[in-house]
Amino acid sequence: MEQKGRIYVVGLGPGNREYMSMRAIRAIEDAEVVIGYKTYIDLIRDLLAGKEVIDSGMRKEVERCHLTLDKALEGKKVALVSSGDAGVYGMAGIMLEIKDERDEDIDIEIVPGITAASAASAVLGAPMMHDFAVISLSDLLTDWELIKKRLTCAAMGDFVVALYNPKSMGRVHQIEEAREIMMKYKGKDTPVGIVKNAKRQGEEVIITDLEHMLDYAIDMLTVVVIGNAHTYVKNGKMITPRGYQR
Repeated sequence: MEQKGRIYVVGLGPGNREYMSMRAIRAIEDAEVVIGYKTYIDLIRDLLAGKEVIDSGMRKEVERCHLTLDKALEGKKVALVSSGDAGVYGMAGIMLEIKDERDEDIDIEIVPGITAASAASAVLGAPMMHDFAVISLSDLLTDWELIKKRLTCAAMGDFVVALYNPKSMGRVHQIEEAREIMMKYKGKDTPVGIVKNAKRQGEEVIITDLEHMLDYAIDMLTVVVIGNAHTYVKNGKMITPRGYQR
């Protein structure tokens, strides 16, 4: 009987092996083919002995998904890897869209992973104990005016806000505008956590406030967490009360 292919879309978490789920490891071990962005493939090289490994660069997401589906249709078990959680700014959505677009009957399992926001929150303390919003400042795929609208709504609602993709070499004004929007609705002393490489090698953590957050280095490896009206800092940790004391 011909083997039927299968696709695992695997969230690797922050990158440190300790923060990868056992299911993610098992899915990679079960796969015959592993496909992903080169930087993420490098994180799991020790798990890939004897497997067909296909890596590619930035902005090749659609191509990787088509290739993943092609390999699965050949009857192979394929792991498509993504950092963090594959369903949060990751590869899961694209993979499902392409499967539907091509109208193929293939099993796809989405294997969750620890998100960058969750990892950064854990490093900072407990800033996301109440309602929060995660917003990417990258306008590569989303119009900047729409991103500003979402920032405004989150600030007006006093959400804790985690900012992904806050700043790159060619995209510097977005983090400045995001701060200006937050300052309209949040106090200038609102705690802000700046975490680079959360839960992986090279981790850097800064806790500051909304007024001074732009005084520090922020790049694409950084998650910026802006507290709500009740967030406070004590003993070097950001805490957003859930309200249990009441």
